[in-house]
This record gives sequence, structure tokens and C-alpha cells, in this order.
Amino acid sequence: MSKVPAVLVCDGGTGNLEIAGLTVLDRMVVASHRAGCDPITIVAETVPPLACAQALGIRLSVVKGAPAGVRDPGHPTLTITGGVLVESRDLERVIAARGQLVAPDGSPLPIKMNAANPRPVVALGAAHTITDAASAREAERKLWASLGSSADGVVDRFFNRPLGRAVLKLLVHTSISPNAVSIASILIGVGAAPFFVAGDFIVGALLLQLCTIVDCVDGDLARALFKQSQLGKWLDIGGDQVVHVCVFAAIGLGVARANPQVPAIALGASAALGVLICFPVIIRGLRRPPEHRGYLLSKLMDATANRDFTVLLLALAFVGRMDLFVWMAGIGIHLFWIALLALQSAGRVRAAPISRESP
Repeated sequence: MSKVPAVLVCDGGTGNLEIAGLTVLDRMVVASHRAGCDPITIVAETVPPLACAQALGIRLSVVKGAPAGVRDPGHPTLTITGGVLVESRDLERVIAARGQLVAPDGSPLPIKMNAANPRPVVALGAAHTITDAASAREAERKLWASLGSSADGVVDRFFNRPLGRAVLKLLVHTSISPNAVSIASILIGVGAAPFFVAGDFIVGALLLQLCTIVDCVDGDLARALFKQSQLGKWLDIGGDQVVHVCVFAAIGLGVARANPQVPAIALGASAALGVLICFPVIIRGLRRPPEHRGYLLSKLMDATANRDFTVLLLALAFVGRMDLFVWMAGIGIHLFWIALLALQSAGRVRAAPISRESP
């Protein structure tokens, strides 16, 4: 990616306002950097704390007047004149289009390239001009609302994330890392296994539901504080598999003790084995660029992180029909990975070039 200079003009009062644990100016600097901007120049009399930008080692310079070349269309420069909440993906689009960012309602935002006639680029993510404390609170509300994942099911959107958000709003003001939250989620999920083995299915199901709520927090915390990492990504994916293997095997043992007529141990082992098989198939799918996955494969890949099944498990625990769950898990997991692998293989065949050999 070619680098584009950025000039951020932000007065001390606006830039020092806080949104989800970071100052407005800090967020602007990191978003610009992630959009490919370098160097980044801050035009200000005083610069508020830039903890995140400094931790990331972003190259900055501070001046008291606009640097030369900003008004010259021959030197493409991203300019942000005022406090604003913006996502890096929208800054990337502005840079690519040499345009100006506008809100979904058409109102201009103080973000544009120094082109002669910048064309409007409608923001896709959270975007809000910040002029005072009230507008900063509104921007923070938009930030919280924008957090989430394409893999979210109905339960995540309307239950897990709203409950987790209360915890998230506290964690952004602490030194607790997203990876620490991921580990806590894994420990809670694994901690549910002994209760399933003992036949305390309701307690186990409640703990697993708590695990899914905490699991929603780590990714949102990473996105809110710009702390995404490869370690965090694999910790999240791998941790889910560890929890599922432990829980499915434990449920099989617990159901076998409660109802010996059901082949629950075999079904639980089948479900656990299915998770182990599913993991490399998921990794294989993740290695393919999103634009090459196709609609059905993308939806099935999203389903691998869907947590809605925990509510079904909780409901079956309350009505005393965990035997139904082991049947569904023991068979369904294999149908799932087979479908996932088939779609990956079908996509690879369609994408393969046609060989044209001479007769």
C-alpha cells in the first residue's frame, strides 16, 4: 500500500475529549495510520495524550500551522479538520477516491483529500463530528453500536453482546487485555464440563452461556482499543474449539450416566471428534480471501462462530432432554464439516484455470 501523508487539525479541547477510553485525537491518529497514512502531522497548540498511538510507535510530528503542500492537489494529502470519530476503512475509501467523507444523511464530515473537486464518499462505519462533550457521547454510542461480527446470530445481537457491553464499557478504562478476556472465556467454558459430567446440566449450560457472553467481549474490546492481533485471532478461534470438545464430550458422559439407554458416550465422542476435524477445515477456509469464498461458503464460515446453539442447549437442559442435544451434536457436526469442505472444494474447482493444451 502506498503511503499518503495526513494532516490532522484538532484543537486541544476537542481532541482531549474521550471516547471509549481513548482521546478523540488518539483515535484519529491510529485510524489514519491504519488507513495507510504516513507521515502524520498534527496541527495544534497543545497535544492531548496519545497513549495508543505511542504504544503502536506511530511516527508523528506536531506543528502550529498547516504544513506546506496541503493545499497543492499535486501532493495527495488526507486532511481532517476537527474532531471526528471515523473508521480506518472509510479513510481508505476517501484516499482511494480522492474524495470527501459524508455521513449517511449526506452531511459533510471534516475529512477529505486535497483534490480540486473531491467527490462525496458515504461512510459505511461509525462516523460522527465531535465538537463538545455531548457530541463525544453520541459518537461513543455510535461506536458501541458499530461493534460486532458478521458471524453474530440472533442471540449474539440481542442478548450476548448487550450483556457483554456493560462489561466492555468498564474494561476499556482498565489495563485488562483482549487476550486476557479470551483466556477467561475459555476457562469458564472448560469449567462447565465437570457440571455436565456430573449431570448438573442446568448449571453447566448457564456457565456455557456466560462463556459466550464473555467471548463476545474480547473482540469488541480489541476493536474499540485498536488492539487486534494475530495471537488474539487464533486464541479466539482455537479457544472455541477447546471449549466445544470439552463440553460435547462431557455432555455425552453426563447423559450416559443419566440415561444408559442412549448411546451418549459414542455420540459425545463423535461430536468432539467432529470439532477436531472441523478445525483444520475452518483454517483451510480462512486461508481463502473473502472475495473468493462465495455467498454460501461465507455464510457457512460465519456459522462456525455462531453461538446460538447455547440457547438451545440451555432450553433442553431445563426440560430434561439433553439426550436430544447429543444426537444433534453427534451427527450434525459431521454434516457441517462435510458441507463446509464440499463448498471449499467446489469453489476451488470453479476458480481453477482451464487448461488449453494443443491437440
